[in-house]
Amino acid sequence: MNILLKQLKEVSFSVLPITILVIILNFTIVPIESEMLIRFIIGAILVILGLGIFLFGAQLGVVPIGNLMGETAARTNRYYWVGILGFILGFLITIAEPDLQILARQVNLASGGIVSSSLILIVVSIGVGIMVGVGLLRIIYGTPLNKIFTIVYAIIFLLGLKTSEEFLAISVDASGATTGAMTTPFILALGYGVAQLKGGKTSEEDSFGMVGLASAGPIFAVMIMSVVRGLTDIQGEAEAFVPNVGIISPYLHEFPKIMKESIFTLAPLLILFLIFNKLRFNLNKKNRNNILKGLLYTYIGLTLFLVGVNSGFMEVGRVMGEGIANFHPVLLPIIGFLLGMVVVLAEPAVYVLTEQVEDVTSGHIKRKVILIALSAGIALAVAMSMLRIMIPALKLWHFLLPGFALAALLSYRVPPIFVGIAYDSGGVASGPMTATFVLAFAQGAAATIPTANVLIDGFGVIAMVAMTPLVAIQVLGLIFKIKSIKESN
Repeated sequence: MNILLKQLKEVSFSVLPITILVIILNFTIVPIESEMLIRFIIGAILVILGLGIFLFGAQLGVVPIGNLMGETAARTNRYYWVGILGFILGFLITIAEPDLQILARQVNLASGGIVSSSLILIVVSIGVGIMVGVGLLRIIYGTPLNKIFTIVYAIIFLLGLKTSEEFLAISVDASGATTGAMTTPFILALGYGVAQLKGGKTSEEDSFGMVGLASAGPIFAVMIMSVVRGLTDIQGEAEAFVPNVGIISPYLHEFPKIMKESIFTLAPLLILFLIFNKLRFNLNKKNRNNILKGLLYTYIGLTLFLVGVNSGFMEVGRVMGEGIANFHPVLLPIIGFLLGMVVVLAEPAVYVLTEQVEDVTSGHIKRKVILIALSAGIALAVAMSMLRIMIPALKLWHFLLPGFALAALLSYRVPPIFVGIAYDSGGVASGPMTATFVLAFAQGAAATIPTANVLIDGFGVIAMVAMTPLVAIQVLGLIFKIKSIKESN
């Protein structure tokens, strides 16, 4: 109970900044309807409760399952089984991710029905499965992470030259959608389990990088799909924005739907655990029940969190984007910067990653330092996305290609542990809060500015949020390196 209360207290301080920012904007620049404001405040309360319970449950249930499966994979004498098991686990945990299902529906609309939702789900999940398998094999063989990322992103760069502008944005957004609240703690724990069993001098740095590699899978998978199918010009319509009516009714409408979605999200993990426990783990009754209890807490927390986000947060983001663009478009990058700075603090996966960073490094790399670097990076990402919406000449690749190139260059200059943390951060930053509130904010702005394209500019904002942490965290690593050299001298 004490741990749960501590989690709720920490989460409160993370969600409060974005709540306060919206309330200030409501009483100054963008007044919103009183019903919508009350819905937003109820949503904020549900987000705090949901996120706190989710993190408690993930620590009790999801993380131990990932560690156990990682250790089981590492114990096998045949390394190809490690790759196959990694692929299966990556595929199953991704295909049930709620964020990915939302993105798949949006792509179906954007392509005018040419690309089906199920095709996107399968293609993206295959991409993640391949890269989770590669990530586990990398840990076992001890291949440097920077070399793997250089090869992977060089392939992505070459594919990017053949991919249409729309699918360039969609592919990187698919990357962000896969590393949601459910997949991130599991993949992190899977990598940690393999790294700890393997041991050696590099076990600390090997614990990171799995989420970053998993995030790269959807990019090349969607790009290959678009090139093979010759999709060079997609035509469709953005999903129409319909504001909710009433205060409680939107929550009553969303609650049963999200309860069902959360069951499908957790079902693959529960089934895998029960099968592996029967065949491999053989846990005693107490440990097994603790994990099952943790999964139940995770389910309750995830449901409350998603209900709060979808019923109270998303529409306010859209209205704020439209209102600021109407009031004065010049304010968009400034408000976007502030929004990016605070929204990342409410991402569930960010908490899981930063806690693991502090635990694995025995407090050497502080959680707060990583959070500050992430906030700064994502603030710049949202601000630059607003500039791209305002200035038609600015294209997504003008930001993404130099950003990824700089990240690859920095990976050869910073301590290896920061390479893994940076690429993992890129995945966790673009979670459900970003994919709803920030995406809705960008779409609201794009819908109001005549020269903007809602589909291209809307999809691209998550891509930007996924890219900037790669640079921000590695710059932090460079500062750490310079500081340690000075101290040693």
